[in-house]
Amino acid sequence: VLVGLICSPPQNYPLYIRSVPTENELKFHYTVHTSLDVVDEKISAMGKALVDQRELYLGLLYPTEDYKVYGYVTNSKVKFVMVVDSSNTALRDNEIRSMFRKLHNSYTDIMCNPFYNPGDRIHSRAFDNMVNSMMMQVC
Repeated sequence: VLVGLICSPPQNYPLYIRSVPTENELKFHYTVHTSLDVVDEKISAMGKALVDQRELYLGLLYPTEDYKVYGYVTNSKVKFVMVVDSSNTALRDNEIRSMFRKLHNSYTDIMCNPFYNPGDRIHSRAFDNMVNSMMMQVC
């Protein structure tokens, strides 16, 4: 399982990436960066409808043999990417959507911190704990 937050365009650099287990971390980084093109395609295909909707969940971006890649984008164009094991059939769309909402709420808490500079990498113990607890539920 991997959780990634990517900065808004045009930079598209990672603000936060966490994977469990850590031995495939480089492969997950590659997967997150390749999924950005799919996220951009979905956003441009939705166009004005995305701005009008409150639902920012993009759904399944693409499945691979081993993983399923899901996406979410905030109003400020920060992209959340989640990679889960394809063999995990217990996860349904509602659970993934709920996990993205939790991530978005925690990200909002970080943005409200006066000591956080927007665009910096996220180094928050509370955010780490939330992500770890969420990942343990999935694994």
